[in-house]
This record gives sequence, C-alpha cells and structure tokens, in this order.
Amino acid sequence: MDDHESAGVRAFLARAGLPGLVDVHTHFMPERVLRKVWAYFDAAGPLTGREWPITYRHEEDERVALLRAFGVRAYTSMLYPHKPGMARWLNGWAAEFAARTPDCLRTATFFPEEGVESYVREAVEGGTRIFKAHLQVGAYDPNDERLDPVWGLLAEAAVPVVVHCGSGPAPGKHTGPEPVARLLARHPALPLIVAHLGMPEYSDFLALAERYEQVRLDTTMAFTDFSERFAPFPGEARGRLADLGDRILLGTDFPNIPYPYLHQLEALERLELGEEWLRAVCHGNGVRLFGLDDSGPDSSGHSL
Repeated sequence: MDDHESAGVRAFLARAGLPGLVDVHTHFMPERVLRKVWAYFDAAGPLTGREWPITYRHEEDERVALLRAFGVRAYTSMLYPHKPGMARWLNGWAAEFAARTPDCLRTATFFPEEGVESYVREAVEGGTRIFKAHLQVGAYDPNDERLDPVWGLLAEAAVPVVVHCGSGPAPGKHTGPEPVARLLARHPALPLIVAHLGMPEYSDFLALAERYEQVRLDTTMAFTDFSERFAPFPGEARGRLADLGDRILLGTDFPNIPYPYLHQLEALERLELGEEWLRAVCHGNGVRLFGLDDSGPDSSGHSL
C-alpha cells in the first residue's frame, strides 16, 4: 500500500474539513470480468489516442484496503454486462461482495432482455442501493421498450442509477444527450446519475440536471489532467456547476484510472468553487442520497 498517497488523501480531507469520502463510481466485479476490462484499457490507445495504464492493478482485498486507507466511507461496485444473460449473475456476485464488504453500497445492473424487470425487482427488494447502466459498452438504447418497466420501477423505488451515457472516450450508437432526454421525458422522476459529468457533452447534460430535479452527475475523471487534454470542461459552464452543487457527486473510476486517486480530488479542489461546494460533492451529497450517517451505522445497518 502506498502510505505516501494515503497521507496525501488524508491531508486533502483535513484541508476540506471532511470526515471522509463517498465515492459513487468505483469498480469491483468478478476477477475474470475485471481482467477483461483491464485488457480493454490496455488496448485503449487506438480508441483514445492515448495510453491508459491501470494505476491500481491490485488484488481485490488490497483495493478495498486502499479505499479504506484513503478515508472512503462508502463506495460502489459498478459492474455491467455487454450481452444478454450476464446481468443476473453479476448481480449475484455484487450482492455477495456487499455482504462481505459492508462499506460497499450494494450495486446491481441490467440489460434489455427477457426477464429484466424480474431480476431488477429482486435486486431492489433484496436491498440494492444503486444500479449501473453502461450504454456505450452494452450498445443499447435506454429507450428500449424492454427497459421501460425497469426505469419506472427505479423511479418509484427512488433507487439511483449511474448511467454512462456521454460519448467519451469514444461515441457509441446510443450515447449522447438525446436518448437520455427522451428517457427523462417519459420518466421525469428517475434518480439518474450521469457518469463522467456526461463527458464530453458536459453542457447538454448539465441542462438536463437543471430541468429534472432527480438528475445528478458524478465527477468521474472530469477536470483531471488526463481528461482535460481530450475533453476539456467548458470554462463558461463553471457557474452552472457551482449552482448544481447539491447534485454533483464524487466519482473516480477507481481502480481503472491512469493516475493516482488523489489527483481526482485535487482536480476538484483547484476548481476553486468553495469549501462548501467541495464538501458537498465529496461527502455531503452522497450521505444525503444514500441515508448514510457517519456517527454510526447507516440506514441499512452497515457501519461506516
């Protein structure tokens, strides 16, 4: 474990006056699936035009220990299928992972396929706190009619779903703001979290958050030196980012990031949007969204 980096993260917490972090976008998944994800990033140079080294290519228990050393009080196991027949199995693994790792918010996923409403309902009733949908990797339209009851169910249950819907690092058939705008027009109460701040269509996704009260955005990879080179955040949108400070959530993409975890935090800090904004993004908004209580067990009985 890198004690120097842990000390750097702890120093950030002290500067910001934070008791810890809530990270809504971290990846834990079955090892053989994760290895394939890493292989994808190892070959991502042709996709992004840049090398994408995995900074935290460690065993699962070491990755968990790192997040705890960083002061991350709650995090997720973002996982996602790329074909039919995977989601239910992934959800079973994620449930077991959350059971043995109580600081992880139980996470689930889905795919437009027969039986999707049934296994999503099972996941919700079983205690899932957050879902992940990856329109780029799954290559599906969020408006697929098979998913309509799923979105309705999640809206009614008020269970948030992190959706990779922006066109970064490379556009997909169903990425971009237009499919999501159509989805929200039908399900305006859907608690949707736009991954990566909608990179690179930042302004369009900020507009959706301004229109729909339950739309949030996570900071994953945004504002970092790596992302600013190919998808810079527009300076004129910084005021809108400040105004939406109660609906911006810390996300990092740990462990699949090509730079240290600390860099994401420092990238947010150097926006200079104020300590109150920084504390809300890195901690308070997540605490409120998931009903966490740093003074003891959260609403699910998990000790933070």
